[in-house]
Amino acid sequence: MSETVGRQRPRRNRRTSAWRSLVREHHLQVSDLVLPLFVCEGSHYRQQIAALPGRCRTSIDEMLDDVQEADALGIRAVALFPVIPDAQKDAHASASADEQGLLPRAIRALKQAYPHIQVIGDVAMDPYSSDGHDGIVGPDGAIENDATLPILCRMAVAQAQAGIDCVAPSDMMDGRVGAIRDALDAAGYPTVAIMSYCVKYASAFYGPFRQALDSAPRHGDKKTYQMDPANSREALRELALDVDEGADMVMVKPGLPYLDVVSAVRQASPVPVAVYHVSGEYAMLHAAAQQGWLDYQSCLLESLLACKRAGADCIFTYAACDAARALGGNGG
Repeated sequence: MSETVGRQRPRRNRRTSAWRSLVREHHLQVSDLVLPLFVCEGSHYRQQIAALPGRCRTSIDEMLDDVQEADALGIRAVALFPVIPDAQKDAHASASADEQGLLPRAIRALKQAYPHIQVIGDVAMDPYSSDGHDGIVGPDGAIENDATLPILCRMAVAQAQAGIDCVAPSDMMDGRVGAIRDALDAAGYPTVAIMSYCVKYASAFYGPFRQALDSAPRHGDKKTYQMDPANSREALRELALDVDEGADMVMVKPGLPYLDVVSAVRQASPVPVAVYHVSGEYAMLHAAAQQGWLDYQSCLLESLLACKRAGADCIFTYAACDAARALGGNGG
């Protein structure tokens, strides 16, 4: 063995757990995690979501119990998604702008009970739309981008009036970040942040989420406005546009299948980058663990750490509480 080889032994930095921790390049912390929650009408209501083991649709009062658990574990941010009854859905998502609607009531209750928890509100038509799409569906079946923007603006302002900390447009309409920023500022909410779902792919990994919200398209698909999974350079174009329009933070969705995109966005982005560890990723871990094919906790933490390594500043995950418990639950 040459003297040079003897001097260059990377394994020296792997010898003990304490030393590995000391020289570790990336650290997953509880404070990195955002917990998505599905809220519905009613009281004392909790319904298990079959495709998302351990996650539920809950009424507002039960949602507060889930937030209490997350808060005790050190999780300081949640993302709210409304489960809207079919009777309240229409082609123009009218219920989304109702100041007394489900999501504004949930926001007010949450901020009153836990003012220190950062609340992120989804801004998209699909939970409220009888068509199940993120935009207005024209007579020819095409999604009408510009006709959708005023609806998104009214939705964002309604959430701001309820006390939201951050609105998160997930619709992938062109120009919506700038339109929402102008609407929030004009309504007197300049401090409400915008987290843009800047790079959202037309992915097959969203199935369990759409079951949870009953928000699957009633016809067609979302490929004319969500990104083509084959494209990565396009992500940087989307990033530049949304940052220029005033995005305070950007999202890449899904997570693990697109870590190359996360890395590229992180290198180019002047604002923080979020990653969504989506429903399909979460469900696959549970399904494999139930078969005894892998260890759920170990694979979960490895998956989330991969998102951090790729460049995520924070991670949306249905497993936020599981990960927090595994990490010690101290907010660390």
